[in-house]
Amino acid sequence: MLRSELRDMVVAMVLWGILLPFCLSQTTSPSQDGKIKFRLAGYPRKHNEGRIEVFYNREWGTICDDDFTLANAHVLCRQLGFVEALSWSHSAKYGPGSGKIWLDNVICGGSENSIEKCVSRGWGNSDCTHQEDAGVICKDERLPGFAESNIIEMQVDEKRMEKIRLRPLKGAHAGRLPVTEGVVEVKFKEGWGHICNTGWTIKNSRVVCGMMGFPSQRSVGKKPNSLKSAYRIHSVTCSGNEAHLSACTMEFSRANSSAPCPGGGAAVVSCVPGLQFTQGRVRKAKLNPVPQMRLKGGARAGEGRVEVLKGSEWGTVCDDHWNLQSASVVCRELGFGTAKEALTGARMGQGMGPIYMNEVQCGGDEKSLWDCPHQSITAEDCKHTEDASVICNIPYMGFEKLMRLTGGRTRLEGRVELLLPAGGGVRDWGLICGDGWTSREAMVVCRQLGLGHASSGLRETWYWDSSNVTEMVMSGVKCKGDEMTLTDCQHHSVVSCKRAGAQFSAGVICSDMASDLVLNAPLVEQTVYIEDRPLHLLYCAAEENCLAKSAAQASWPYGHRRLLRFSSEIHNIGKADFRPRLGRHSWVWHECHRHYHSMDIFTYYDLLSLNGTKVADGHKASFCLEDTECHEGVSKRYECANFGEQGITVGCWDLYRHDIDCQWIDITDVSPGNYILQVIINPNFEVAESDFTNNAMRCNCKYDGHRVWLHKCHLGDSFSEEAEKEFEHYPGQLNNKIS
Repeated sequence: MLRSELRDMVVAMVLWGILLPFCLSQTTSPSQDGKIKFRLAGYPRKHNEGRIEVFYNREWGTICDDDFTLANAHVLCRQLGFVEALSWSHSAKYGPGSGKIWLDNVICGGSENSIEKCVSRGWGNSDCTHQEDAGVICKDERLPGFAESNIIEMQVDEKRMEKIRLRPLKGAHAGRLPVTEGVVEVKFKEGWGHICNTGWTIKNSRVVCGMMGFPSQRSVGKKPNSLKSAYRIHSVTCSGNEAHLSACTMEFSRANSSAPCPGGGAAVVSCVPGLQFTQGRVRKAKLNPVPQMRLKGGARAGEGRVEVLKGSEWGTVCDDHWNLQSASVVCRELGFGTAKEALTGARMGQGMGPIYMNEVQCGGDEKSLWDCPHQSITAEDCKHTEDASVICNIPYMGFEKLMRLTGGRTRLEGRVELLLPAGGGVRDWGLICGDGWTSREAMVVCRQLGLGHASSGLRETWYWDSSNVTEMVMSGVKCKGDEMTLTDCQHHSVVSCKRAGAQFSAGVICSDMASDLVLNAPLVEQTVYIEDRPLHLLYCAAEENCLAKSAAQASWPYGHRRLLRFSSEIHNIGKADFRPRLGRHSWVWHECHRHYHSMDIFTYYDLLSLNGTKVADGHKASFCLEDTECHEGVSKRYECANFGEQGITVGCWDLYRHDIDCQWIDITDVSPGNYILQVIINPNFEVAESDFTNNAMRCNCKYDGHRVWLHKCHLGDSFSEEAEKEFEHYPGQLNNKIS
C-alpha cells in the first residue's frame, strides 16, 4: 500500500472515530423535575467507590461503560463531593444495577461541573445491559463545605405506597403528641387506605413504630372494625428489622373483592416512645443510664456522627459496609425509631480521637451497636474522612408550632416569637428578652423550627419590627445548645429584662451549615515550655493586657516575667467557614503589634488549681485569624496581610506558634505544684458553631518551679463523664468565670 493511501485511510479512521459519537449523541438535557442526584452502590465497596447511580425523572438508574473515561469519572466524583477520581471500572465490577440505564456513550472533557454538560446519547437512550454498568473510584478527600455525600437511604416503591401515618384512636390520649397508638394508614395516588389486620404480627408493628420514630412497640389485640375505608393491603409479613414497611412482603387487595378483609379490621399499632419524647421528658432524660452511644455534629434531633464509648474515651465508627440496618440499631439504642438515612464520608463532620469500629454488619435486632459483628481498627484501615453518620426517624412533636420568626428577609431569619399560655386557656405570642442571648440559644431555636444550624444569635432586632407583638414573655434564657425546645433551657421564672422595648428582643439567623473549631490537644502537650522573658521585650504585650496584674508594679524595663508557652493549632472540622462576627469596618487596629483584632477574645488560657480556683490566666484576641495550612485539595481563603479577610476555611487550621506575643500564661506569681491547664476557643460563643462541647481542652499540669510537664491533654467532650470528673477532681468548668 502506498504511503499516501495509508495516510488517507488513517485520517479517515480518526475523523470517523471523532465524529461518530457526535453524530449519534447529544448534550444531555436537564432533568424534567430539576432534581438529579448521584450515589455509589454495589458490593463490595468503600464509601468512595462503587457503581455510579443517577436519580433522574424520579427513578434511579445506571450509566453504561461504553466510551467511559477517567475524565467522566472526574466529573462524577466531584458531583459526589470528592476532589477527583482515581480510576473507573467497567463490566459491572460492583455488581449489575437495576432500573433504567440512563446514560450511554458519555464523553466528558473533565472540567464540566455536571454530567449533564457532557455529550451522550441522551437520557434513557442506551443499547447496553446492566452487565456494562460503570463504576468510579474517587480520591478519599472531600470537597470543603460540600453538603451532599454518599447517602444510603431507603428506596420506597411509590407504586406500592407513598406515605404512612398513624391515625390516633379516640380516648383519653387523643390529641396528645406524640401519637403513640393508632390505625395504620397508607397513602396511594388514589388517597389514604388501611391495612387488613389478618395475620398482623408484632414484627409488623415494630417496623411501623420504627418509621414513626419509636424504638419499640407494644402488643395490641384486634380492634373493632368501625372504619369505613378501603383496605388497600390485604396482608403484610415483616421480619421486624426492615427500615420501611414497603420492604416487607405484601399482598394487595383486589379491586373486585367482595370481602377485602374477611373477619378482620384495620391494623392498629401501639408504640413505646423514647425517654426524650415522653411527658416530663426533660426530667426523665436525666435518669437515663450512662450512654454508650451519642450523635455529634447534627443540626436536628436524631441526626449526627455516630460516636461510641470504649473504656473512658469516645471514638467514631468507620463507614465501610455501613447500611440502614446498622444505622437503625444506633437510632433505636438512642431512643429514636429506625434510620431514615445512613450517611458515609463524614457527612456530619469529622470526629477526633480513636476510630473504634469498622465493617459493622448488624442484623437489625441487636440491643447495641457493640453487639453487632464488626472489625477492630488499625491505623491503615480508616480515617476520620470515613466517619459514619445517621439520620433517624423521630416522632412528630409539633414543637415548631410553638415558635415563629418574624420580619426576616427569608424564612431562615427573624425576631423570635413564642406561643405561650396567656391565662384562661388562651395562648398568645410574645417576645424573648435579648439580654445574654448567644449563639447557643439560637442553636436551640433553629433546631426547634427545623431550620438547621444557627448562624447568628442577635440581641437587637429593631430592623425586624414587622408585627404588633411587643410583650416580653421570657428572659434570662441560658441553653447548653443540645435542647430540643427553648422552654427546656434555663430561664427566669418571672420576666426581667434590663433593656425594655421590642427592639431589644432576641433574633436568629439559621443556616444549613456551620463551622466547628477544635484544638489540636497533642500539639499543646508536645510544645509546652517555660521562658523567663526580659521586661524590655514585653511593652507591647503589656499594652494588650497579656501579662498578670503584678507586672504593673515591676521595675520596668529591668527584670523578667515567667511565661508558660505552647503552640495552639485550631482546626475547622465543620461544614462552613469560621468568620468573625464583626465586619472589617469594626476591627480594631493595634499599632504596637501592627495588626487588626477581629474578635476581642478568641481564646482563654487558664491555669487552675485542682479544686477549680483560677491561679493564672491569659487570653488571645483573634489577630491575623487566617488559614496557616490546609488538608490536601483544600485551598486557603483567608490571609490577614494587607488588611485581608480573616477566618478559617473548612479543612484548614490556624497556627499560633509558641514564640509569638501573648501565646502564653504569665505564671510569675504561681507556686510550684499540680494544676490543670484549660484552653477554651470562642469562649463567649460570639461565632456560631455546630458543636460547642469540643471547644475546651484540658491537661494535667505539673510545675516544679523550674520545669513544666503536661499530660492527658484532651478535648472537653472526649472522655466519659466519670473519667472527666476523676481527671479534674472538681465539677466541670467550661468558662472563664469563677463563682
